[in-house]
Amino acid sequence: SHIFKKNHDLTKAWKGKTEQLLRVDEHDFTMRPAFGGPAIPVGVDVQVESLDSISEVDMDFTMTLYLRHYWKDERLSFPSTNNKSMTFDGRLVKKIWVPDVFFVHSKRSFIHDTTTDNIMLRVFPDGHVLYSMRVTVTAMCNMDFSHFPLDSQTCSLELESYAYTDEDLMLYWKNGNESLKTDEKISLSQFLIQKFHTTSRLAFYSSTGWYNRLYINFTLRRHIFFFLLQTYFPATLMVMLSWVSFWIDRRAVPARVSLGITTVLTMSTIITGVNASMPRVSYIKAVDIYLWVSFVFVFLSVLEYAAVNYLTTVQERKERKLRERFSCSCGIPHSKTMMLDGNYSESDANSLAEYTRNQMVPEEEKQEKMVVHLAMSNESNSSRKRGLKGHVGLRIIQNTHAIDKYSRLIFPGTYIFFNLIYWSVFS
Repeated sequence: SHIFKKNHDLTKAWKGKTEQLLRVDEHDFTMRPAFGGPAIPVGVDVQVESLDSISEVDMDFTMTLYLRHYWKDERLSFPSTNNKSMTFDGRLVKKIWVPDVFFVHSKRSFIHDTTTDNIMLRVFPDGHVLYSMRVTVTAMCNMDFSHFPLDSQTCSLELESYAYTDEDLMLYWKNGNESLKTDEKISLSQFLIQKFHTTSRLAFYSSTGWYNRLYINFTLRRHIFFFLLQTYFPATLMVMLSWVSFWIDRRAVPARVSLGITTVLTMSTIITGVNASMPRVSYIKAVDIYLWVSFVFVFLSVLEYAAVNYLTTVQERKERKLRERFSCSCGIPHSKTMMLDGNYSESDANSLAEYTRNQMVPEEEKQEKMVVHLAMSNESNSSRKRGLKGHVGLRIIQNTHAIDKYSRLIFPGTYIFFNLIYWSVFS
């Protein structure tokens, strides 16, 4: 007898069908339990199995979860001596009443059906019912990319009854915040899941009335390291590479022009690549600010050399007219005359002046000194004006070497200052 009780099989002991045991044919299950009476409470709990994907372009997320409903339907009560529940699959669900819960703002959803429909129905002797299903749903998530990629996003999955208002069906979280459980192995490639929590409130529709709505909220924080490697570091290196032209000789036109154009085109490629993987939003993102400021720095380095090259050409033209005007410089040997074409220093000028005193005839001494004085006027004027604040701009224009000299300090210093402000504001 002990073996018989342990292996008791209702399919052999009960000669009728399951529908007869649960008296399915005796009731109209198109109506909710206690129809016409107070609202039937339906408890809900959820176990999140996985967050499959987060799409910034489509502004949605995909989640797989176990959705469970709890309610009491006295029409399904049955006699039992051991007070044990009965478990069924999805075939019985189509013959009884179940809550018509749907996902608000859902784009796509389905119940898994491999190898059979992933639906479970568990009925207790007193009429309590547990209805569980495994669902994958893709729902909308309104994202704010103003701080991208230093942003955090909060998304929510909303559950609500489609037909029954709060007067007929009361949805609630069965165990409060404990009603939501997550798998510890959940991880995303670009996001860190900070927290899951539940909320509930009433939703109003002007045509149908008030409905209970449950929310599964989760907060995601984006991993920044990927974007540091793919966006920020390359952009910073391109800006630093554009500064190399400040140390290249101003007459090396092909080297400085090609360097400037290359960095500009590379920055354009980086900006295009970042925007290609993002939705076309109408506001400025944090990464846009960084990339476009970096692009401006690179572009200004190209303009800087354009100014240097132009002022150098103007200066050489003036010196050439000066040499043509004072043709008396022919008395100076060729090696010394070449020192007057702009590539000279103050020591070279002094040696040239000493050379004119010792080697030239007294009658030509004044004229040669005049040539040296005129050729060195830009350098001497710059040295005299070094202490005058009102003539700093004039000195830079007169001596084109000073533009590169000051750019070596101004460009890095300004860019470092910009980075300090940027990361303190957005991080």
